[in-house]
Amino acid sequence: MKKIAIALICCFAAAGITAQVKMPAPSPTQTIKQDFALGTIEVKYSRPAAKGRKVFGDLVPFDSLWRTGANAATLIKFTDAVEIQGKRVDTGSYVLYTIPGKNSWEVILNKGLSNWGVDGYKKSEDVLRFTVKATAAKSKVENFTMQFSDVKPETCSLDIMWENTAVSIPFTATIKERMRAQLMEALKAEKKPNWAAAQFYYEYDNNPAKALEYATAATKDNAKAFWVWIYKAKIEQSLGNKAAALESSKTSWTLAKEAGNNDYVKMNEDLQKKLK
Repeated sequence: MKKIAIALICCFAAAGITAQVKMPAPSPTQTIKQDFALGTIEVKYSRPAAKGRKVFGDLVPFDSLWRTGANAATLIKFTDAVEIQGKRVDTGSYVLYTIPGKNSWEVILNKGLSNWGVDGYKKSEDVLRFTVKATAAKSKVENFTMQFSDVKPETCSLDIMWENTAVSIPFTATIKERMRAQLMEALKAEKKPNWAAAQFYYEYDNNPAKALEYATAATKDNAKAFWVWIYKAKIEQSLGNKAAALESSKTSWTLAKEAGNNDYVKMNEDLQKKLK
């Protein structure tokens, strides 16, 4: 009896040791997050490897619903509304399904957040379906990869790549009027956001004259802000006032030199070469 008890204890101890062994996931999970427009886009997916296999048309069949990765269904989350091919997508989380084809993919945003892979998928829970072109990847991609590219204030892309294939999902956002409303409200305050106003009118409203007014006010708010002085110089350059732009750039150069910011020292030197 004692021998049996000892054997059982040894078995339980061995089982406990085995349960503690941790191994790398065959298809590790990755979460990528991109600031975009006035919010963020976040994608959580698993990354299987090709391992010498033919992927699309074999491991991942053409014209069949795919979880867009491995393991659990791929999730995409928007904290600000976006548009995809002219169709609005509200804030929230969605499952990102795809149907790969030889020349194009169908992309699906679906509400089935508790689905495991394609299990539980219901077409009635689709929020949006659209088609994107499939192209040849620039080089072979061993691990299934998703990444953001061409990120601009109102446009960006989510690239999907594996083996020899790549597709790109374009996102757009309309933020100009929302920014204007926020700015108009903020300008009512005693301490005005002159620096933000200068950027808005120059970069979004195509109004360099008004941008210059606010940039000038911003240099008075902080006379040592070398980054504001060079911005002011660029606005003056766009207005055709090279002499004023040169003086603003020289001020920025001096302040940047004093602050030990070599990046802005060089940027001013490069700008001054164009202004002379």
